[in-house]
Amino acid sequence: MSDDPPASVRHPIPGLVAALDVAGKASLLLLLLSAMLYPELGNLEGKGATARAIGYPLLAFTIPAVWYLRWRDRASFPWLADLLVTVTCFSDTLGNRMDLYDTIRWFDDLMHLVNTGLLAAAFILLTLAHRATLGRVLERGLAFGVTAALGWEIAEYYAFLSTSGASDRYADTLGDLTLGTLGSVAAALVVHRAWQGSYLLAAAPQLESRAPVPATTIG
Repeated sequence: MSDDPPASVRHPIPGLVAALDVAGKASLLLLLLSAMLYPELGNLEGKGATARAIGYPLLAFTIPAVWYLRWRDRASFPWLADLLVTVTCFSDTLGNRMDLYDTIRWFDDLMHLVNTGLLAAAFILLTLAHRATLGRVLERGLAFGVTAALGWEIAEYYAFLSTSGASDRYADTLGDLTLGTLGSVAAALVVHRAWQGSYLLAAAPQLESRAPVPATTIG
């Protein structure tokens, strides 16, 4: 095995993905700002508006910050993974803004399933090479997804349930954890299948080990 450091691999900027990512981040900030200024319009009263206003921008800009500080000289920006994280934050905020959580009974379950899956997919894309086995991809997806689902339930409780007196509305915590786990498994299967079909190869990670130089025969 070669001891050479990883080689830098650059990929073209995916125009549509990049545009959606930037637009999603801008829309997220506008929605959060309006929710802070007019809580009744954002439908976030008693739902941890302050926690979301702080936590979602931090989450949405984590990948850009880490890339800029640590990876920009060696890798192109992981637009797809960043878009998946942005969509997760934006969809929850938009769902509250449109009052979908209170008007559509199954919308909360859908968000737990889909958003945990999107985050798990982003984590897999950022931390595994496309040659990873199905077992490794499932392991990585479950490790992140189950942890993220549990972390969300804990954050949800401390953000607003413990002070809202509405704990009885969230007796389905076990169901939310199950949906998050299923979303993670689905994400792992989709990403692995895409890699097997030679898709998403330009997504992160973009640092590949240099192939060893073959020995030459003299004579």
